[in-house]
Amino acid sequence: MAEESVPEGPNLKELSEEELWELINDNRHRISLGVRPCILFPYLRQVKVLTEVDEDEILSRHNLTNRCMRTSYMLDLLRTQGRNGAIALLEGLMIHYPVLYTQVTGRKPSTEPSRFSGLIKYSELTEYLIRAVTGMQTELQEARNEAGKMSARCSSLESEVSQLMEHEEKCSHLQTENERLQRHLGSLQREVTKLKDEKCDLYIRYTASIEEKSAINGRLHDLNLQVYQLQTDLQSIQMENEFHKQRSLRSVSSSQTPQLQEEVRNLSLSGAHKDILQQDLAEAIDSQVELAEHLKSYREENEKLLRDKQLLNQTEALSLQVQQLSLDCKMQQQKSIVVQSQMKELQAERDQAYQSRDDAQAMIARILAEKDTLRSQLVELQEAVFMLQAKRSPRPRLRKSGESPTSSSEECPLLVRQRLRRMDALNPMSLSSCTSESEDAVPSSIRSKGVEPPSPASLRRRQKPPSCSGRLCLNIFPNFILVCSSSSPSLETEDTDSVLDDFVLLSDVSCPQCLKSTPIFSLLLSVSKSSAPPFLVRSRPKAIRVNGRVLSLSLQCEALLSQLSVVGGNKSGVFVHQVTEGSAAHAVGISPGAQIVEVRYEQNSRALRMVLEDSTLEEATWALGQVTGFCQLSLRPRQNDYEALLQQLQNSTMSSGDSFYIRVNLSLPAGASGTLAVSCNDILHVTNTRPAGTEDLWQVSQVHPCQLLDLHSGTVPNYYRAQRLLIQTIEDMSFQTKNCLKAGRENTWSGQKAVRIVSTGRQGRNPLWVSVDEENTNGTESGSPVPPKSCVTLMPYTLVTPHFPPVCRPILLLPTILGRMLEKKLASWQGFQLCEPETLTSSEHAARLQRSEVLEEVEPGGNQCYTLQSVEKVMKKGLHCVLPLGLDCVRRLHRSEIYPVIIFIGVSARNARKLKSKLQRGGQTEEQLLACSKSEEPLLDKLPCLYHSMAPDSWCDQNSLLTSLRTVIWEEQRKVVWVEPDLW
Repeated sequence: MAEESVPEGPNLKELSEEELWELINDNRHRISLGVRPCILFPYLRQVKVLTEVDEDEILSRHNLTNRCMRTSYMLDLLRTQGRNGAIALLEGLMIHYPVLYTQVTGRKPSTEPSRFSGLIKYSELTEYLIRAVTGMQTELQEARNEAGKMSARCSSLESEVSQLMEHEEKCSHLQTENERLQRHLGSLQREVTKLKDEKCDLYIRYTASIEEKSAINGRLHDLNLQVYQLQTDLQSIQMENEFHKQRSLRSVSSSQTPQLQEEVRNLSLSGAHKDILQQDLAEAIDSQVELAEHLKSYREENEKLLRDKQLLNQTEALSLQVQQLSLDCKMQQQKSIVVQSQMKELQAERDQAYQSRDDAQAMIARILAEKDTLRSQLVELQEAVFMLQAKRSPRPRLRKSGESPTSSSEECPLLVRQRLRRMDALNPMSLSSCTSESEDAVPSSIRSKGVEPPSPASLRRRQKPPSCSGRLCLNIFPNFILVCSSSSPSLETEDTDSVLDDFVLLSDVSCPQCLKSTPIFSLLLSVSKSSAPPFLVRSRPKAIRVNGRVLSLSLQCEALLSQLSVVGGNKSGVFVHQVTEGSAAHAVGISPGAQIVEVRYEQNSRALRMVLEDSTLEEATWALGQVTGFCQLSLRPRQNDYEALLQQLQNSTMSSGDSFYIRVNLSLPAGASGTLAVSCNDILHVTNTRPAGTEDLWQVSQVHPCQLLDLHSGTVPNYYRAQRLLIQTIEDMSFQTKNCLKAGRENTWSGQKAVRIVSTGRQGRNPLWVSVDEENTNGTESGSPVPPKSCVTLMPYTLVTPHFPPVCRPILLLPTILGRMLEKKLASWQGFQLCEPETLTSSEHAARLQRSEVLEEVEPGGNQCYTLQSVEKVMKKGLHCVLPLGLDCVRRLHRSEIYPVIIFIGVSARNARKLKSKLQRGGQTEEQLLACSKSEEPLLDKLPCLYHSMAPDSWCDQNSLLTSLRTVIWEEQRKVVWVEPDLW
């Protein structure tokens, strides 16, 4: 139905040539996007509007990088055929692209012979249409097969989705179970806490009972002491009583004896009184016996209590030891369980690693075997193709090994010129890196592909320069550089593959007759019995290189820079500009337009390599001036870029190919010859490192502080001249400082610095100079190549790169004491917020510290830290984050691409006196503020970014200081942030 509704357009046979091409050009974009030239080529060649040469040109032209460009170029070629080209194009669209044909012409496509223009015979048209229909049916079948595969793939994906859904359900069940277990764990933890509390109560009660027992023991001891005292008193009284009795009996006189006898008689007469006395005596004796028994019982109880006390103390000590040992046993059991689980996990990981290693080794062995099989098949196919080509076009007979090159050149006729095809260039020096010991049966080759690791002998040979032996070697003859292969049946190393891909034969232009008369592969066969196949050797003097690949050439010259001149720089690349006719550089095929990527040469019996791919013009000129003798150049053909560079140089849109930004580390006055006056910490745009007529000057431009715009232009001393000026300035400043110290004066604060001392002592070389690497050096050799022109590490200029941070940058105020005073005032403004510390656990602190996310700790060893996340949280709100930190946080912030505004507030003694009251509130003094300012100011020069310094006389009190800070922050926020590589 859609085809019947298409309106009929004009008859193509009635349209003129201009109308046809106007119709095609109106739909040129649609045709370029929807047509594949390879599909239309058979019909266009059948109607003879395109030839085979045109087809090769469209498919192999290097600047046609995509299908649209090839289709557009095909339309341009058909335009040269006039009306026939337009008719043939539309008929091809009608056959192969019917929908596009309807969109272009407005007519329905048809395969009737009357609808064709007659450019092709009816029989040929019928045959072509049959082939086209057959091809379409094949494509339809393939599309159906592909649709079947896609449907199968969709069903498999649906099954996978269902499996994933089931897995998700299982995960949800596991998550709920995990939550339930966590709740149960929480309840158990609460019960454990209760048990711990009860245990603590029991310990308290036990302690109280022990204290009561000790009090009772003390009371018992006091009672024992009292009993002992009473016993001693009783004994003394008894002894005194007996003494008095004896004394009284002895002291009775004879005169008293009758009287006493009379009294005894009187007493004896009184029987009742006598009974009473006897009864009293018996009671006294009984009480004495009872007291003795009580005393004895008290002694026994005392001894028993002492024994019980000792046993109780021993029992308590033993119980404590038992509890401690039980706890230690439980801990040891838990540790052993954890260690056993870890050991099981490690064993499982070890087994998995062994299994992965075995699988990887088996896979590598299988891939290597498949690769060897494919290589052998490729070599066989290439030999078959060559044999077929040899049968089709007869070659002149090869000269025998006993014949001379002259006789061979006289007998062999000229070769028939073959069709143009792309050839690869040859790097003769890289052959030295792809050698192996063919006679060594042990798997210790320099670049082995085996599954086993390399042997120690192989590792030792890696450090030695590879020699030309084994499978591939380089032979340099007087007239040719030949690539020869040994009798090895297959090339098994990756370096061999790179050699076959990147090497060609380079001939000497001094023997043109020998080149014309003798085939190159005949010379190869004359050198080795099993030479490389002839299709690996080019059949013309020079190789056509694909843009982007590197061509390596070797030559012998006295002074390379005298044979060629260069243009360009670090931005565009260094290109060969002119080559001296008849020189060695011209003889090996060096031509203008080639970019110099790398230079290798020997100097003082050492192999040096200089990379010039991104070097400046000054560096490249110096490096090429060092080359003498045998050297190797790595070139990359970039003719279009070279022509564009020359056009820009002629139009004066740029003075050279150099373009980079530097930060000046010293102040330079203006000179008479257009030298630009610059100050320390200025940013300059270097546009030419080798201006015409000068040798030690750079052409630069001052940069706008808020945009990447060049302002005033002029010249400044180059790196090494500026380095000498920097050293001289430092010596003058040292002399002035000594004079001031002798005179008893002190240097006053100045807002403009004279020098900024930056050293490359940790890098070992100048980062603004060309990379010079020494190759094949032994460990016993002392030192590395001497840096060019100077060994001083002071840097007058440092490379910087521009950054454009977000609108609100963090604020860092220095000195630190003054910043702590102002941070709360600053955070109270609208658009500002103070950075708050985070409380971290020990594990989180260690993890973030390892990821360099901890900026600074509030207290050393504490859990509160200022982190990157807290700064980013404030910045995401669109606010300025006020940092209560020191200078150590700047580099950590730069690693996360956060560039704070650093403001150093100059402080004098007069300013410090006006802040005396506020300093005293914080427990600080004026002397501490001045000492902090003096100690932190030199550290600012070590920062990899610019900062703003406020002079002491620009503020007088806290209010004026805050007002000036608001203005400074607004100005610094608008500026471009220039960051240099961290050299410290």
